[in-house]
Amino acid sequence: MLKDKELTEIEELENTVKELKNLSKDKMLDVTQELKEATSKLEKIARKENSKLTAWERLEMARNPKRPTALDYIDIIFDEFMELHGDRGYRDDEAIVCGLANIDKQNFTIIAEQKGRNTKENIKRNFGMPNPESYRKAIRLMKQAEKFGRPIVTFIDTKGAYPGIGAEERGQGEAIAKSMMEMANLKTPIICIVIGEGSSGGALAIGVGDEIIMLENAVYSVLSPEGYASILWKDSTKVKEAAEKMKMTAGDLKKFGVIDKIIEEPIGGAQNDIETVAENMKKEIISATKKLNKKSKEELVQCRYQKFRGMGEYIQ
Repeated sequence: MLKDKELTEIEELENTVKELKNLSKDKMLDVTQELKEATSKLEKIARKENSKLTAWERLEMARNPKRPTALDYIDIIFDEFMELHGDRGYRDDEAIVCGLANIDKQNFTIIAEQKGRNTKENIKRNFGMPNPESYRKAIRLMKQAEKFGRPIVTFIDTKGAYPGIGAEERGQGEAIAKSMMEMANLKTPIICIVIGEGSSGGALAIGVGDEIIMLENAVYSVLSPEGYASILWKDSTKVKEAAEKMKMTAGDLKKFGVIDKIIEEPIGGAQNDIETVAENMKKEIISATKKLNKKSKEELVQCRYQKFRGMGEYIQ
């Protein structure tokens, strides 16, 4: 974490920027240059300190209860959003939110894993851990998006799919596998955004896309550090060491080619300036959509296939 001296310097610069912004409202004073220099210095220090964060510290930020959820971003990014419910087979599971949205005249289908803000909301959302009916609802909406030529945007933020007995009885593993299979073959653009903690098959189920984006302090992995430490070392206290070895941060995954873009966050996390983070996310969605819309349906599927086949190194 940031040292007291470093934190004090950042706080002082933040206060200076605020004061200069207030002074800039006075038309008799021109503080444009001073504001530009102070803002530039603050950003430089913030970038430097953010780069020093450990994998475990980023995971703690991804798990922060105050961190913006999918619906927080959806509300800012899209002009309109209409939620659609149900898997047409069992029930509506609210751990995944699906619906139709638009930016200007471009329509989208949204698939978003959603956590709650408090105990009541978390019970309603099953703590952001989807049941199989969530994935079947997502598949239904994704197939509809393909039919009408709408690009798909997914928001990934879950500790994993729900491991309860009922979920297993209703085919949790099959639902996850089918979701990944369907996404691999969809003839429409898919943009995936990891906004928080993306763990296990619960995250991978909606993570097969043409463009994969991560927030700077989000994490993305096949399981949690707690699970990794328990399985490999039979010692769940080694979570910090596990987090480093798993290479689950945005920076590591970008180097490995697992993700395509990283969206920067302010000091302390996205909750400290959600408007800017959401605006940058919106720009990436628009940019990726324009690029992907130029490809034919066949090109989309083939490029997506090659993208995932090309991940990682294999030694024979």
